[in-house]
Amino acid sequence: MENVVVLIIGAGPAGLATAACLSQFSIPYVIVDRESCGASLWRNRAYDRLKLHLAKEFCELPHMSYPLDAPTYIPKTFFVKYLDDYVECFNIQPKYLTSVESSTFDNDEKCWSIMAHDMAKSTIVRFTAKFLVAASGENSVENIPMIPGLQSFPGDVIHSSYKSGKSYSGMNVLVVGSGNSGMEIAYDLAAHGANTSIVIRSLIHVMTKELIRLGMTLACRLPLNLVDNLLVMAANLIFGDLSRYGIRRPKMGPMILKSETGRSVVIDVGTVGFLKKGIIKVQGSISKIMCDIVEFQCSKKESFDAIVFATGYKSTANIWLKNGENMLNGNGLPIKEYPNHWKGEDGLYCAGLGRRGLAGIAADIANDIKSVIGAMSG
Repeated sequence: MENVVVLIIGAGPAGLATAACLSQFSIPYVIVDRESCGASLWRNRAYDRLKLHLAKEFCELPHMSYPLDAPTYIPKTFFVKYLDDYVECFNIQPKYLTSVESSTFDNDEKCWSIMAHDMAKSTIVRFTAKFLVAASGENSVENIPMIPGLQSFPGDVIHSSYKSGKSYSGMNVLVVGSGNSGMEIAYDLAAHGANTSIVIRSLIHVMTKELIRLGMTLACRLPLNLVDNLLVMAANLIFGDLSRYGIRRPKMGPMILKSETGRSVVIDVGTVGFLKKGIIKVQGSISKIMCDIVEFQCSKKESFDAIVFATGYKSTANIWLKNGENMLNGNGLPIKEYPNHWKGEDGLYCAGLGRRGLAGIAADIANDIKSVIGAMSG
């Protein structure tokens, strides 16, 4: 049994930021992660060409800026190096391969009781903690939709293992999912010579990264609906009417949509140009799969060699967190609206679960820390 003041579950950017903030106040903590390294999503499950979609000024962790020579849009490898430097700078020492199985609040002792599995030693580890920070992330486990006949597909079915389109040249590849990952993976496949199709079902805002940087800068000074009107007008000028290519905009503007639902805009990396030239084909929803034949809901059938699911991830916090019903919903995401989502009851907090990406972490953490300090000195 290890007694700790604060237990942080998850050593991704949110957990590391929490640890750094706690160390600034000399508050002792332990940080655990089920993977064998920190920020495993970025290190092991992100495709090669990925860059942070927001400009670097919106993606810094607390108390440490990027180097002066850092590019405006940080590549994956650069970001991983930044996280490694962050760990070293604040002397953060995560206990890796430690998978939390359950955490319950002990009303008698007024503390959290946590049971974890030490995967390296195949033993059970127990902690008691006055404060518990759920920082295991929104992107904890793959989200693959149930499609009739998927198990009969003989080709590659890929989710988080996609790295590059190099090995798919000349093959027929279907990308399912039209968020940032799906659109960029479709571009990457087509650029490497794959015959690429993408399933687009959702209403999406397509923007350039420069427009979003402008929008985030203006949002500090202007009402969001005004910023949204400017962004949509500019996007229409840049891209024209994309509805003929299967892309339709939501009624809600891009900044308000992100603020109210957590849904991000799609930042174009060249995919729209490929769609307009017919290099990437847009498909509707899938109705079923029969061996290598995919049937779409419009009854069109096509043969594919591989399917890439860019359908995102989901949080697993609600699986191991008991007594957290006042903070997280059935999907493991906060019940309360941002920016008040970060605090539960009985010393329970969540960091980085606000569907605000990296830009939301600093605000979460600063508030967490103030609350922790107030509670401990009260």
